[in-house]
Amino acid sequence: MGLMLYDSLVEWDLSSADKPSTLIPGLATEWSVDPDDKTKWTFKLRQGVKFHDGSEFTADAVVWNFDKVKDPDSPQYDPRQAGLAAARIPSIVAVNKIDDYTVQIVTDVPNAFVPYQVSYWMMSSPAQFEKVGDWEAFAQAPSGTGPWKFVSMQPRKQVTMARNPDYWDPDRVPASDQVQLIPTPEASSRTSALLSGQVDWIEAPSPDAIPQLEGAGMQIVTNSYPHNWAIAPSRAAGSPWNEIDVRKAANLCIDRQGIDQLLGGMSIPAEGHVTPDSPWFGQPTFKLGYEPDDARSLMEQHGYTQDAPLHVKIAISTSGSGQMQPLPMFQYIQSTLNQCHFDVEAEVMEWNALLALARQSAEAPDSVDKGINGIIISRSLMDPYSAFTRLFDSHRVPPNGSNWGMVSNPEYDKLLKAAREEFDPDKQDKILSELHEKVVDNAEWIWVTHDVNPRALAPNLKGFVQAKNWFQDLTPVHLEE
Repeated sequence: MGLMLYDSLVEWDLSSADKPSTLIPGLATEWSVDPDDKTKWTFKLRQGVKFHDGSEFTADAVVWNFDKVKDPDSPQYDPRQAGLAAARIPSIVAVNKIDDYTVQIVTDVPNAFVPYQVSYWMMSSPAQFEKVGDWEAFAQAPSGTGPWKFVSMQPRKQVTMARNPDYWDPDRVPASDQVQLIPTPEASSRTSALLSGQVDWIEAPSPDAIPQLEGAGMQIVTNSYPHNWAIAPSRAAGSPWNEIDVRKAANLCIDRQGIDQLLGGMSIPAEGHVTPDSPWFGQPTFKLGYEPDDARSLMEQHGYTQDAPLHVKIAISTSGSGQMQPLPMFQYIQSTLNQCHFDVEAEVMEWNALLALARQSAEAPDSVDKGINGIIISRSLMDPYSAFTRLFDSHRVPPNGSNWGMVSNPEYDKLLKAAREEFDPDKQDKILSELHEKVVDNAEWIWVTHDVNPRALAPNLKGFVQAKNWFQDLTPVHLEE
């Protein structure tokens, strides 16, 4: 919904299925860093853009949208939006209006990741907020600058949006008059809805249902993209995961090919935090493979046996964004880990509860009181901050980032700082590949698989291009009669 209703200053090019997505101008037409002071960026804004309520998008709106997620004293500050957006723009400390169509973005330290970061920061209408009075009311009548306009909502049942015919990018005015979004957590229910014609598109069909869907003429669309599904272990004091041999043993007791078969071939078995074709992969020396004998040997060196296994408790969701088939996948890895002197227990919860848990640290009461020392959440790895900084920087323990496990390694921090301060993309990639090598060689996480984001589409649904990206564009999608 966010990407449909709202725009950011910098956006992702989602038009290709063949190459990794790159950043392109959005509500900003261009941006540059001050060569004499790399904590200061200048963003030139697109002129003539209107919010859905008819008000104009200007520099004042950008400053207002910064305060809504960063300034607790501003009347428009929203803790919920801050929880989602502020963590994506952690280094930005000020946004200053230069003129009506120019803003200066100031960071606490030189940060080459700024263009990536602002791509997650969406612009909502100050005028609409002033009109309705608070964010609860705004949610019932939202106003952005995006290609779709809000029509109606039934909470937890349906959202309806309509084409924005006045969208500022004529090439992305939606091809369809209207779209309805229907949350359906159960894969079997999604499949039935598509086969019966209730819907024209479903996310994450069950692998078992794919032959039936293909037999009914449905289109199955997949693509690789920067994403992983892995166990983030707690590194808090006293955690059993603080021992590298335990983390390596777990990595050597994951049958990733078996998971791929479970998913009907709809995955890319993990060889590291990112896929091998990533410029950040490098050459890690620790190889992720299914070697249960080696895993048991490592565990036995630390006193764990089949009769005296290591108990671990991992938080997992029933479904949710990019989770694929989380419960069957968890049951599969649970069965293999339990053969390697682990005793694995699940703490199952719905998706939003898992996110709430992850926005705290591993030593927060919500985790400690339940004995949780691992968490599985799908992670988007599209940019350096999302892939590494928020997860492995010791300064990004919640609420300052997504380092739930409280990873703290001076080598990681040093390399992340070097990458952040390197404005040459090729040199930055080299630094990040060195970081990736260290993260894998330290078995920092227990990696399982990379999603290929399967979707099932009705035979007459046309125009969709599945980008190699966490985000996707619905504007070209339409139904043929």
